[in-house]
Amino acid sequence: MSRRAPGLRLGAWGLGPVVTLAAVVACGPTTRVPATSATPAAQGNDAAQATALGVSPAALRLHRRALVLDTHIDTPQRLAFEEQFDLAKRNTNGHVDIPRMREGGLDAAFFSIWFPGTVTGPTAVRRALGLIDEVREAVRANARDLTLATSVADIRRAHADDKIAILLGMEGGHMIDDDLRMLRNYATLGVRYLTLTHSRHTSWADSSGETPATHGGLTAFGREVVLELNRLGVMVDVSHVADETFEDALTVSRAPMIASHSSCRAISNNARNMSDDMLRAIAAKGGVVMINYHVPFLSEGFRTGALATSVVERTQAINKSCGDNESCAILGVGDLNRSLMESGALPGVSWESIVDHIDHAVKVAGVDHVGLGSDFDGATMPLGMDDVSQLPRLTDAMLKRGYSETNVEKILGGNFLRVMERVEAVRDGR
Repeated sequence: MSRRAPGLRLGAWGLGPVVTLAAVVACGPTTRVPATSATPAAQGNDAAQATALGVSPAALRLHRRALVLDTHIDTPQRLAFEEQFDLAKRNTNGHVDIPRMREGGLDAAFFSIWFPGTVTGPTAVRRALGLIDEVREAVRANARDLTLATSVADIRRAHADDKIAILLGMEGGHMIDDDLRMLRNYATLGVRYLTLTHSRHTSWADSSGETPATHGGLTAFGREVVLELNRLGVMVDVSHVADETFEDALTVSRAPMIASHSSCRAISNNARNMSDDMLRAIAAKGGVVMINYHVPFLSEGFRTGALATSVVERTQAINKSCGDNESCAILGVGDLNRSLMESGALPGVSWESIVDHIDHAVKVAGVDHVGLGSDFDGATMPLGMDDVSQLPRLTDAMLKRGYSETNVEKILGGNFLRVMERVEAVRDGR
């Protein structure tokens, strides 16, 4: 049975009818259905899973007890572009589906509403609404396991009900079409963070992915966007933005900010990562940096090696062959990068490098200001973090490096929940 309601065939982005706000809201919050009676393998056979992953039973128990949250997953691209992709079934490619989320103990995830910043204007609004509908329909179709969440209370309720909370994050200010009314509409639909830019400048904010800068940070309208986000209770996300945009947002925002999927520039000198000064500034504002697992953000050796002409040409060939199908390009480039690491053509990057970035961020920003923002289904994962089912390795590694159970639980999700609660309090005038 098709996942899509009649008349909402959106994979071609622009061949179907315009998706209206009323049509998407009509999908509505789903009625709660008792969680599936099939006990996940990870819960029914913890000893076997611990052995398979090379983690201690104590670490796996802690991982199961904690509320594990990821602020950036790109699975909506698969929902939109892959007709045969079924979120309910274990897939042989990609990183995320319900069985593997269950095995990995992922309790809450922000599904990313994303497409390139080259798409702007009404077309961008149309595509954003289409992706939002894809996520909401996927939640509705899998109501035994998933529930749409828009608040910390919703996340905690889902955890108590043994459901996975799915939230919406919007990756790029180009989707608001320079209109605060669209920002309000997206908030009504459940969007709970806005990444101010993607990899291109918008008309009101500079991106880290494009040079030279156009605005020197935020324009006057960009400052209005930040304040409106505060008023709506939508988190300000500074991943992807230029350093000057970061500074301006820091000055303007009345609420803590997040970096939904960025790692540490001191380890891999990528403009997408946070400098030590930025880590400290986010912490001083009460915010949180969510560590990204994408190998060029984790490893300087991989980042520079991937700039080799032969690698760039092969990457460009994949992107060209995939055309506008972003899911095809993401999976194809990920497979290429993994094969190059496995063959030794590029430096191999281990999953333990994620923990290296956690360690650095904790050292600089403090243990209360670090979390997880994987970029699953949107990036190249390090060796040994093949998909979401392998998340317990992070918990085990943190324990082995001397983190207390309390601090591990903070990093797995508690820190982010605290920040989201504070953003809600600013919205409510508390």
